[in-house]
Amino acid sequence: MIRHALASLFLVTLASCADKTPAPLPSELAPEDVRSGSEFLTAETKALQDDDFANPGYLWVDQGGDLFRETSSDAPSCASCHDDGLKGAAATYPKIDADSGELINLEGQINLCRTRHQGLEPLDYESDALLSLTAFVAEQSKGVPLSVDITGDAAPHYENGKAYFFRKRGQFNFSCAQCHNDHWGRKLRGDTISQGHLTGFPGYRMEWESFGSSHRRLRDCDMGVRAEPLPFGDQTYIDVELYLAHRASGLALESPGVRR
Repeated sequence: MIRHALASLFLVTLASCADKTPAPLPSELAPEDVRSGSEFLTAETKALQDDDFANPGYLWVDQGGDLFRETSSDAPSCASCHDDGLKGAAATYPKIDADSGELINLEGQINLCRTRHQGLEPLDYESDALLSLTAFVAEQSKGVPLSVDITGDAAPHYENGKAYFFRKRGQFNFSCAQCHNDHWGRKLRGDTISQGHLTGFPGYRMEWESFGSSHRRLRDCDMGVRAEPLPFGDQTYIDVELYLAHRASGLALESPGVRR
């Protein structure tokens, strides 16, 4: 459905360029225009997201809470170190890991904690266990404004993520910015184009009929313009996360979000 809708937008864009007038370069969002993805939902979907009992994402949050408190003879629980559930932490990711100097997202931090402090194997990206743990930790920061650091070692990652967002790619030769900066608020068939923020992820998506990470959403966007998606956990996608998190500075984290 998304790919067909993007094809329609592509044809409309071609028609608008028929006079040979050069298209303006995509621009950044003005700070006063920044909107959460939930503002582009239907009233029914927004109500589902806001209902902690009906929101299907809480199935993963609850499972993640169990995993967070789980202990064994071989490893301490996450809660044994983080008895507050890491409240507020998720709103600061991606960030530079002090030991490795690498930019990591929340999933990466969970796996680093497992390998460094619990003596456990890392969890596979998009596995139910990693999604659930990420959902639980992210939910502890629900309502906390996003605030990421893009200075120092994070700066080149930010610039790489920004470049990817503005780069045209795929058979449609579309960039993220062409939809989410230049056409947000407009209709794409039955949907309203959002600004592409990841404040609701990890989250439940109607099209998936399941729960998924921000990288699953980014891969969908790449496939939507008929570009080769990057692997889950790819550094460039983490860099895009950093760019989008900074772009959404001040917006509240909404995970587990519900999206179309």
